[in-house]
Amino acid sequence: MSSEEHAAAAEDLIDNTSQGRFELYRDGELVGWLYYTHLRPNRYALQHTEVESSHQHQGVAGAMVRRVLDEIRSREGTLTAICPFVVDYLSRTTTYADLIDARHPGYSDRAAAESAARAKAGG
Repeated sequence: MSSEEHAAAAEDLIDNTSQGRFELYRDGELVGWLYYTHLRPNRYALQHTEVESSHQHQGVAGAMVRRVLDEIRSREGTLTAICPFVVDYLSRTTTYADLIDARHPGYSDRAAAESAARAKAGG
């Protein structure tokens, strides 16, 4: 393999507003997405993260969440963490603490987020 083949895959984050999700593409292929609700004034409720089965365990979800959080920061937005993966990601770093909406922070830990998701699915 050439050194170019070992280079990191090109990543693009697309805001697919018609589907209400951010999409992560690697080398032009859709590998993951994060559903959100855009609320006023400029708050994003991060709902659910998914990764294509052929790309699981390759760091897609973490890379995507980081890119989404950076995008929200560039838009001077705030977030409400509902997705268990996002909640877990945020619990492991203070880098994005300033993005969490003070009035509507979402869940403080993954267990609470997963419990709420199970209750919602069951009811």
